Amino acid sequence: MSFKPSATIRYTAMRLGIFVGCLVLVAVLVNLGWVPAGLGDANPAWVVLLALVISAPLSFVLLRRQRDEMSAQIADRVAGAKERLAANRSQEDAADDAARVGS
Repeated sequence: MSFKPSATIRYTAMRLGIFVGCLVLVAVLVNLGWVPAGLGDANPAWVVLLALVISAPLSFVLLRRQRDEMSAQIADRVAGAKERLAANRSQEDAADDAARVGS
């Protein structure tokens, strides 16, 4: 039996992987002196911020298919929850109507 993680977990893990890759790349570039090291003691914050700015558009472009799968999965779950809620409401209305008729 094969285990397939949910689309949300897969998308989040892939996005985190892209961020970590960008973080390592930026840290190496800062250490080599090819990218400014920031201001004073702000070096770690600068590296993280730059990695976030780089990884966001990369994730947007590279993870389009995973994002679409995730949104479809979420939409299916929401539709199922709405159907169950509607079914519960109709059962409750039927029970309420039966109780009123019996009184």
